[in-house]
Amino acid sequence: MASTKTGIEWTDKTWNPTTGCTKVSPGCKHCYALEITKRFPAHFPNGFEFTLHPERLDQPRRWRKPSRVFVNSMSDLFHEAMPLTYLQQVFEVMAACPQHVFQVLTKRGERLAELAPLLPWPENIWVGVSVETQKYVHRVDQLRTVQAAVRFLSCEPLLGPLDLNLDGIHWVITGGESGRGHRPIEEDWVRSIRDQCLAADVAFFHKQWGGIRTKSKGRLLDGVEWSQMPRELPSAAD
Repeated sequence: MASTKTGIEWTDKTWNPTTGCTKVSPGCKHCYALEITKRFPAHFPNGFEFTLHPERLDQPRRWRKPSRVFVNSMSDLFHEAMPLTYLQQVFEVMAACPQHVFQVLTKRGERLAELAPLLPWPENIWVGVSVETQKYVHRVDQLRTVQAAVRFLSCEPLLGPLDLNLDGIHWVITGGESGRGHRPIEEDWVRSIRDQCLAADVAFFHKQWGGIRTKSKGRLLDGVEWSQMPRELPSAAD
């Protein structure tokens, strides 16, 4: 559970220098990470309590194959309990591994904007915020203040229509909610976001439609599988 290959369509592997989180908005209601800690309690002795894992910090230095790495699939780097010194160590490792692209995603846009000036932002560190309903588009404004080479939005689980200002945004991901009790997604919500991205020349990636059998429902929107990425991986060092 520390790091692993993943079925997430827009990344190659995950890296979790912390685990655990707390719910902050409606997108957290059916948190998949919380459910994983319940299914595999032996891997998570602290349950879903926010926990540092300094023994995992150097893992990316040992990965030679260039990869897209989703950072903290089981947590949030900008959680309120994250010490600044440890956060800076995580960013130092990412900066020291230019062969990889690190994809950092948070729901805590305010803390991201507050701490971003204290962190390095080389071109291989991408940063994004989750936006599940129109109520949380203020996170996009907070993201826009970060001096990252790639800024992205994860509109998953998408719980309503979004009217987005995509100035300074490079990539948008959409997706429905999966699993039992999932809340429905409407095609017109996704179609509107796609059209906003096309109009703004922003890469668009539709991850999945959600439901209980996510894979079987496919990824097509109007007959097209949208898998655009903002740009290629940086060149790998031998």
